Amino acid sequence: MKTILKKLAALAFISFLLLNITVAQPATGMEEKKEQIEMMRIAFITQKLALTREEAQKFWPVYNEYRDALDAMRKERQETYKKYKADFETFTDKEYTEYADNEIISRQRELDLMKKYHVEFKGVLPIKKVALLYRAENEFKKSLLKEAHERKAD
Repeated sequence: MKTILKKLAALAFISFLLLNITVAQPATGMEEKKEQIEMMRIAFITQKLALTREEAQKFWPVYNEYRDALDAMRKERQETYKKYKADFETFTDKEYTEYADNEIISRQRELDLMKKYHVEFKGVLPIKKVALLYRAENEFKKSLLKEAHERKAD
């Protein structure tokens, strides 16, 4: 019972903080949606990892740094996709090679970032919680995709 109360208190505290951040910074529709998803991600991960206060204080700055770097890489990748999108069907072999090589390089950079932060996560959390983090991220992604699919079907 005590553990459940602690988890509820932690979620309430995080929700309160996130609500204050959201209210303090008005956002556009797309930014607002992204903020909502991030709040949901934080609550989901916090609940799944059952972080102690000390763990949370060490973990969240590292995780946020990781997410920021990952988001920047993915944004750069999207810009590259836009560049190639228009004339993709009429590319030369050289352009297809450049595109395919850039895709592999981009994926490798993302993997290198994940490996770097894997070490950092192990430095701030017990290994079981690091493993739970990866599982929680995948579960969260699946739940978002399922929700989007259901919304699309309606």
